[in-house]
Amino acid sequence: MPLALFAAFATVLLWASAFPFIGLALRSFDPIALASLRFAVAGILLGGWLVWKRPSFPKIKDGLRFLLCAAIGIALYNVLLNSGQTTVSPGAASFIINTVPVITTIMAIFFLKESFGIWAWVGTGISLLGVGLIASGQTGGLSFGAGTTLVLAAALCQAAYFVLQRPLIPKYGAPVCASIVMVLGGFCLAPWLPSALVQASSASTESFFAVLYLGIFPAAAGYATWTFAQQAFGASRASNFLYLVPFVATALAIPIVGEWPTLLTVTGGALAIIGVIVVNTIGRETKTA
Repeated sequence: MPLALFAAFATVLLWASAFPFIGLALRSFDPIALASLRFAVAGILLGGWLVWKRPSFPKIKDGLRFLLCAAIGIALYNVLLNSGQTTVSPGAASFIINTVPVITTIMAIFFLKESFGIWAWVGTGISLLGVGLIASGQTGGLSFGAGTTLVLAAALCQAAYFVLQRPLIPKYGAPVCASIVMVLGGFCLAPWLPSALVQASSASTESFFAVLYLGIFPAAAGYATWTFAQQAFGASRASNFLYLVPFVATALAIPIVGEWPTLLTVTGGALAIIGVIVVNTIGRETKTA
């Protein structure tokens, strides 16, 4: 159990650190170049693991689903998140992204025909109120094309990815699914890799190493520790640890990028996470009643 706890908290730390390190990398890289180079690094590492693991080759239908997951959940998600973080603070971005369970639940109603109880709607409303408060403290608010709306669009992409990936996990397992999607995501972003390498040649040392860190640790190592935590605690119990991610990200942003959270960000973020907890606890019980 101590090892499982270590894996869970390591995942929280690694995934939380991605937000301030994205801010650091964006000082020398544009959003698409950053995504391309980050997942070239992650793709090489995880591609090597897949070669060693030799999982069963996906059928054509599943292969197309994997490709769609990669295009939406890796390529588009990271481009939108990076673009949003050019004006949105790391802490604010992490709170918005961590409303994904709420968005996933809503999508499951329409695409997977799951039921949705009154408490789940209450939790959704609380989360949306929190996102609105966060947005009011960021440049451009919730106006179309503002950084907050780009981060929210990234959260929509991640939620769509989770819904699309659900049928694949029982067939191939979570580690293999995550690895295949990241490798394919790297291929989707490969056309921008030459530009990323040009920018890398003139990037500051801290930005260059921030990209390497993002590719090795939050992307590759983070999913390894998360898989171990899920196996030890079960998916539902392990997901409770992820409520800590935005708070840790907000704290890490202070020493890494010198970004102090505003009262609106903390208040709105707390409401957003409370809404997620309501949806994942009382709301889930109502759905199955």
